[in-house]
Amino acid sequence: MSVIDLRSDTVTQPTPGMREAMLAAELGDDVYGEDPTVNRLEQHLAAELGFARALFVPTGTMSNLLGLMAHCERGDEYIVGQQAHTYKYEGGGAAVLGSIQPQPIEGEADGSLDLAKVEAAIKQDDFHFARTRLLALENTMQGKVLPMTYLAAARELTHRRGLALHLDGARLYNAAVRLGVPAMDITQHFDSVSVCLSKGLGAPVGSVLCGSDELIGKARRWRKVVGGGMRQSGVLAAAGLYALEHQVARLAEDHANAERLADGLRQLGYAVEPVQTNMVYAQVGEQAGALQAFCAERGIRLTAASRLRMVTHLDVSGEDIERVLEAFSAFARV
Repeated sequence: MSVIDLRSDTVTQPTPGMREAMLAAELGDDVYGEDPTVNRLEQHLAAELGFARALFVPTGTMSNLLGLMAHCERGDEYIVGQQAHTYKYEGGGAAVLGSIQPQPIEGEADGSLDLAKVEAAIKQDDFHFARTRLLALENTMQGKVLPMTYLAAARELTHRRGLALHLDGARLYNAAVRLGVPAMDITQHFDSVSVCLSKGLGAPVGSVLCGSDELIGKARRWRKVVGGGMRQSGVLAAAGLYALEHQVARLAEDHANAERLADGLRQLGYAVEPVQTNMVYAQVGEQAGALQAFCAERGIRLTAASRLRMVTHLDVSGEDIERVLEAFSAFARV
């Protein structure tokens, strides 16, 4: 029985075409800046997203960390969502390694941060307070896409108050596909963007931080400090290039599969949040553990959470969605 893994879109396997691209990649020492495939990846994303430079790193956690450390000095502060990845799920790296104070704000139902609350959280220029330097947003946020009008308003606020604006764009391309716009239409509002290649895009490893010459220069130094310098990493960058060239438009299939899954679960009586991209959130309550075990016996991998997140990706087909719905239906009859 084939396994259907809905825990995350990080679980994908490289496609045959991606494996061929990795095998054929030209290689060099990237710490010396001599890996031609890494250089092509960085130039490609910088140009596509409208930035001067880019930096290839092993993980999205590192990409965000380097961005925060390049924007902020010790004792500075960044404003961030209470549920944002950079605050909640990255080991407190900004505080631990960057001595940067997070100022979390509870997010809104649509994934945004109330900009009035953001502005109220900006500290006075007073030595009693950490210096507010940066606002960090996430798009998509738990599968939700930030509206373009909201991004423009956030840009206006940060310009007016002298803050930088960073985007955790781990699933940037899901947002762009959902909105039907080039990714640059989103990233034009930001001073830096982190893009993850190993989520919906399907590469096995890697993220890219984009920004100005100065910011990426700082980030490259910090990458060395935190141990992120890689050598012949073009074999990994080739997978990212392949994903960007071949696996962006197909994200719409993941979104359609997520919508089909959500519709089917609603028909079975589950409370399911509105779906925009490739994430489905369903309330399963105290049944979470039993449901996880029941589905595992049928080759379906889920997390055990009362607010169950299921993520569609390139290794989940339409037929797989029907199999999942059959399992949920069978569980309801137990």
